[in-house]
Amino acid sequence: MHLDLSFSVKVFSAMFAIMNPIANVPVFLSLTEGASDATKRKIASVTFIGVTIGCLISVSVGDAILGVFGVTIDDFRLAGGLLVLLIALDMLHGASSAQHTPRQSELGEGGGDQDVAIFPLTMPLLVGPGTIATLIVFGHTATKQGEVASLALGLVVFLALLAIALFSAPLIGRFLSPKVTAITKRLMGMILAAIAVEMMTASLTALFKGLVH
Repeated sequence: MHLDLSFSVKVFSAMFAIMNPIANVPVFLSLTEGASDATKRKIASVTFIGVTIGCLISVSVGDAILGVFGVTIDDFRLAGGLLVLLIALDMLHGASSAQHTPRQSELGEGGGDQDVAIFPLTMPLLVGPGTIATLIVFGHTATKQGEVASLALGLVVFLALLAIALFSAPLIGRFLSPKVTAITKRLMGMILAAIAVEMMTASLTALFKGLVH
């Protein structure tokens, strides 16, 4: 079984940058404010399961879904790279991405714990358009280059870290200052911007092979 640790690190870095568990801890705490510890654990469990399912679907059948609509992976890689770059630029400016932040009108007037876990925590905060686009591209690349095991390793390690962040959010929140959150968001924005540029460069190279020469 071939295992490329550099590809695993790239997958982990991309998922960490775009989902940013550290920056989303305050969001989790604000959405679960006033809830009991048991309720917070329940919300964390549902959120983690939802994120895992979303990631698996994006990686495994995302490429096939594109085929149904007649969209090539290179077309999607370019569009996805542009979307991820927009998210990265928002992060670099310390702002919340419009693609990953629900409107106030969409939040409604409260709702059950299950609603908060699925929306907005799972979608679009964690599994938003940028996450889906990145995972579809990684899934295609891993299948084509025989890096499925490397992709799985990077994704599993990230999901384990995400689970720790979600279930430990109340504890982490006590030590997480706004300054640390802001610095982390900007750092992850730089990493995400680099990944987005790589996605767009690979797409343009494939679409316009003549330019390479």
